[in-house]
Amino acid sequence: MDKKNILTYEGLKEREDELQHLKVVRRKEVAQKIKEAREQGDLSENAEYDAAKDEQRDIEARIEELEKILKNAEVVVEEEVDLEKISIGCSVRILDCELDEELEYKIVGSTEANSLKGKISNESPVGKALLGRKLGDIVKVETQAGELEYKVLSIHRAS
Repeated sequence: MDKKNILTYEGLKEREDELQHLKVVRRKEVAQKIKEAREQGDLSENAEYDAAKDEQRDIEARIEELEKILKNAEVVVEEEVDLEKISIGCSVRILDCELDEELEYKIVGSTEANSLKGKISNESPVGKALLGRKLGDIVKVETQAGELEYKVLSIHRAS
């Protein structure tokens, strides 16, 4: 049994759009590149042909990966998220007690995590430690850098 991929509606839509783009646009572009490279003759030393075939393989692998993610997707309805405690689909503002710095994260499934966009996985050390916590809770997180301490400042719906 494949692992469930927990996604927000936004994450589901992004993956569906990417899959559609790969199938409709990128496949045709690569097929055209392969056709043009073939027309140049000898394929044994044709770098454009090799590059296009590599690109085609990468696209097909990503299509397969996206289809598997979507097949096993479990969508979190953010409007129904309980804001009494931290759960997947909500945003949380926390205070890093050591650095006295406020941080804001959206808790998402691992498929959707992107720390550069402030989306942390429910499976990450910080995400796992925050799940189920309430406003005002002090959360200790064991990381490779040592133990970190956060205070939950707010729990709200992601905008």
